[in-house]
Amino acid sequence: MENKFLKLNPGREKSLLRRHVWIFSGAVADYPGEAAPGETVEVFDAKNNFLARAAYSPDSQLIARVWTFDRDEQIDEAFFARRIKAAVEYRHFLKLDDPKGGCRLINSEADGLPGLVVDRYAGVLVIQITSAGIEFHRDTIVKLLAEITGAASIYERSDVSVRAKEGLAERSGLLYGAQPPNPVIIEENGARFAVDVRHGQKSGFYFDQRCARAVVAAYADGRTVLNAFSYTGAFAVSALLAGAEHVINIDSSAPALKQAAHNLEMNRIKPERYENRTADVFTELRRLVEEGRKFDLVILDPPKFIESQKALVRGCRAYQDIARLGYRLLNPGGLLFNFSCSGLMTPELFQKITADAALDAGVRARLVRHLEQAPDHPVSLAVPEGFYLKGLVTRIDAE
Repeated sequence: MENKFLKLNPGREKSLLRRHVWIFSGAVADYPGEAAPGETVEVFDAKNNFLARAAYSPDSQLIARVWTFDRDEQIDEAFFARRIKAAVEYRHFLKLDDPKGGCRLINSEADGLPGLVVDRYAGVLVIQITSAGIEFHRDTIVKLLAEITGAASIYERSDVSVRAKEGLAERSGLLYGAQPPNPVIIEENGARFAVDVRHGQKSGFYFDQRCARAVVAAYADGRTVLNAFSYTGAFAVSALLAGAEHVINIDSSAPALKQAAHNLEMNRIKPERYENRTADVFTELRRLVEEGRKFDLVILDPPKFIESQKALVRGCRAYQDIARLGYRLLNPGGLLFNFSCSGLMTPELFQKITADAALDAGVRARLVRHLEQAPDHPVSLAVPEGFYLKGLVTRIDAE
């Protein structure tokens, strides 16, 4: 009989007993003999007690990701159908199944499918595969997604470098149905957005900031807004539709700002109410400070500055630098919306960095509220690493 199991070193079963789904290579004493990348293996502790069924990934430091802790549950088409249906039902519970809207439909570990992300844009599904296990079952998963959701198109955006850690090449392209429109139009909270699902960042749009956009809208009326790292202008659209006086978008990507202009025009926002600037954001923020510019609301939604533990110190400095500049650009009584999408950034550390930035800027700031990823990006209680987006809304004292 082929050896299709992992046996753990003594004491290394503790995380699995708490239902964490990651198994690192250093925890393993005995490896499966003929198991192929992505194939299902059984996992046992050092005393030969069954722990889980998992997807094997021999090329990765994360050598296995658990599918199930139930020995009676087989990893077959019915298993994937159950997981996909449960994910769809959860978005129905969240009231995010408007056929004209969009959402994160499957969020990897939190939906019991480690390494699979699916975003829905109206009738178009965009999938990203980052694990050997999902890759192994890709055809089955695509078939089920089409059957269960009734999607017109399924487009793959597995064009991410992290796949190399699993021994997988980058890939993108149509998997099912008709080529998706370019752009795809979706609706959110009364706003319309055009999304380039084929070439945009991630899958084309940031659903994780849905709740934050609503909070920005709640505070935007009558305010001047600076939207830094603006991408395709979703925060700007939300603010201007809510009555913001004027918005400046800053991003280093000219194509993203071109898309932002299209989004603003599509929502019938007059051109005199906004300005799009293609520039290095750090440089442009410093220039605005030197010019003495002031705004009533500043949004800082940068890319991930911390990719690894080695980058933590440097990344923290970058977050503190932009927050300091953001505070210096606020009018008395102004609001700073400050975000980090770095998973290694803890909420406590991010608040400390933001507090230090206020001190550096010479302002007193009060915490108005915390923000985090929208609920269609759920976090498994057993896998807290899935919590990555932290946001703070702070207000400086009015003179």
